[in-house]
Amino acid sequence: MTPDPSPSGTTPDTTAEAPAPACVLAFNVNDPTGAGGTGGDVATITAMGAHPLPVVTGVLMRDTAEVFDQHVLEPDAVVEQARSILEDVTTAAFKVGFLGSAEVVGAVAEILSDYPDVPLVAYLPSLAWMGDDEQQAYVDAFRELVLPATEVLVGNHKTLTDFLLPDWDSERPPSARELAVAAAEHGARHVLVTGIMLSAKGPQQFIDNVLASPQGALTGEKFELFETAFVGAGDTLSAALAALLASGADLHAAVGEALSFLDQSLDAGFRPGMGNVVPDRFFWALPPAEDDEGDGGEPTTETAPEEPKNVSRRVH
Repeated sequence: MTPDPSPSGTTPDTTAEAPAPACVLAFNVNDPTGAGGTGGDVATITAMGAHPLPVVTGVLMRDTAEVFDQHVLEPDAVVEQARSILEDVTTAAFKVGFLGSAEVVGAVAEILSDYPDVPLVAYLPSLAWMGDDEQQAYVDAFRELVLPATEVLVGNHKTLTDFLLPDWDSERPPSARELAVAAAEHGARHVLVTGIMLSAKGPQQFIDNVLASPQGALTGEKFELFETAFVGAGDTLSAALAALLASGADLHAAVGEALSFLDQSLDAGFRPGMGNVVPDRFFWALPPAEDDEGDGGEPTTETAPEEPKNVSRRVH
């Protein structure tokens, strides 16, 4: 009789498990367009090589053109989602998107306070669709409770100006550094400001996207402005940055790579409905375009002109 090589009678597993990718816990609403919200976070974080842990904070009623309304979850439901996965999985970064209500902001902030060493990327979208009182309560809570835990606050120049410097009355717009100083007063270490309008050069208009601290601008990218409206760009940029930080990238390098990823996602964007264009986060997975064939069935020597590099659409 051949002796059992395994004392327990089971077959030993000689295959070592592959190391897990860095995990990013993303708090966000469900966006049925898939452009932003949890769907956008999952697509972006996955495309960046990290693993998403999506925590739903509410449900948007919207299409690719506009937001109509929302359904907010109870804070306890949000907390239970997050605590359940945090007790099981090591999280390397947090991403905060739209949280729905001031009450949920408070609940999420309490969770974040238990993980002060985990980098947080917070994104503030435009909330113009909300009622005035509801919007004010939300931004007040976000400013006082989320910013103290934030490594990088991401947002459009106008949105961040209204949020951080609501009484700004100068004829010139505030600089990224001035926004960073205002954010630092509430505890945020950096701001990543998108959509800063630059002077036109000939017929072309350019925008700047700048990472800044209270000491000044640190890095960024300038892109050509096209009059094409997108939905989900801000969620894409912030989720990409969170995934890169989770994977151990230096902040400066992570910002450059996240902006490049956004640029290419927008360049490959598509219009699934009758509204705005959605970023394609998996542009890199598309097969190369086949050469056009001439009348004789042979590939022609003429090719379409190359798209200019580092050309981006408007970042919202």
